[in-house]
Amino acid sequence: MIRGVIVMNDRGKPRLVKFYEFQPAEKQQELIRSIYRVLCSRAENVSNFVKVDSLFGPDVRLVYKTYATLYFVFIFDSSENELAMLDLMQVFVEALDKCFSNVCEIDVVFNFNKVHTILDEFILGGQVLETNSSEVVKTVEEISKI
Repeated sequence: MIRGVIVMNDRGKPRLVKFYEFQPAEKQQELIRSIYRVLCSRAENVSNFVKVDSLFGPDVRLVYKTYATLYFVFIFDSSENELAMLDLMQVFVEALDKCFSNVCEIDVVFNFNKVHTILDEFILGGQVLETNSSEVVKTVEEISKI
C-alpha cells in the first residue's frame, strides 16, 4: 500500500502532501522535515530507494526523484514494488507535463486542485488505480469541462 506522496522543493517546502493513513498535522510536518533531511544528506550517486523504518515503522520505504527544483517522494510498504513505484512516479510527472506543458513549482502551487485531481486519478486510498498518463489526462480534461 502506498502510505503517502509528497512533492517538495529543493529547500524542503512542501508543495503537495497526501497521506493515505491519518497523520496529525504536527506529525506530518515532522515527517516532511525528517524526509527532507534524509534526502539532502544523500549523495547523488546512491540509489533513490530509502528504508525509513525509523519514521514510519517496519518495512516502509520511500522512493524519490528530483525533477528540476522539485523532489517527488512516494512512501510505501513492502506490498509494493520499488521499481513499480519509481515508474508510477515517472508516469505522474508525465501527466503533469501534459497538463501544464513542462510542469514547474509554480504550476503545482497555483493549480493545486488540478494536481490533486491528477494524483487521485492515479492513486486512491493508497491503491494504484491507473498507470496510463494519457488516460488520466483525458479524464482530468473531462472533469475540467464540468
